Amino acid sequence: MSNSASERTSSTSTLPSELGHNLGLVKGDYVQEIGYDDDVDLELCQAIETIIGDKIADGDVDDVFDVILMWWRSDDDDLIDGLVDAQATLKDGGVVWLLSPKASRPGHISPADISEAAPTAGMHVTSTVSAAEDWAGFRLVGKKNYS
Repeated sequence: MSNSASERTSSTSTLPSELGHNLGLVKGDYVQEIGYDDDVDLELCQAIETIIGDKIADGDVDDVFDVILMWWRSDDDDLIDGLVDAQATLKDGGVVWLLSPKASRPGHISPADISEAAPTAGMHVTSTVSAAEDWAGFRLVGKKNYS
C-alpha cells in the first residue's frame, strides 16, 4: 500500500468515467489531497489520477490548485479551520471536495455539521455524492463563487 499520494500508480477501471461525472473532474485539473491517512479509498484516488492525467499533489505542496480533495473524519482537527486552511491553496473559483466517512462508519461527520461549518469558513455546500464505498463527498465553493 502507498504511503502518500505521490507514490500511487494509476489503474485501469470503469470507475474513472463515473467519478469524472460525479466529481466534475477533467483532464488537466490540478488536484491537491489533504488529510491523507491509511483509511483513504485508494481506488478513488487512482481513478482521480486517471481522470486528471497526473498524480494528486501531496498536502505539503505549496501551489495553487483547481481542486482540493479533503479527507476529513470526526476525530480530525476542527472542520472550520480545516476548510479555511484548504482555501489557502485553492484558486479563485476552485472547488473543495470534502470527503467524510458515510453514516455508521467510524469517523462519520453529519451533513448538518458540514452545512453548518461551511458558511463560517466562507464556503457553501453545493452538492453531495457517494464518492466511494465508504466515503461521501461534499462539493464546497467559496461564497463569491457560489453557483
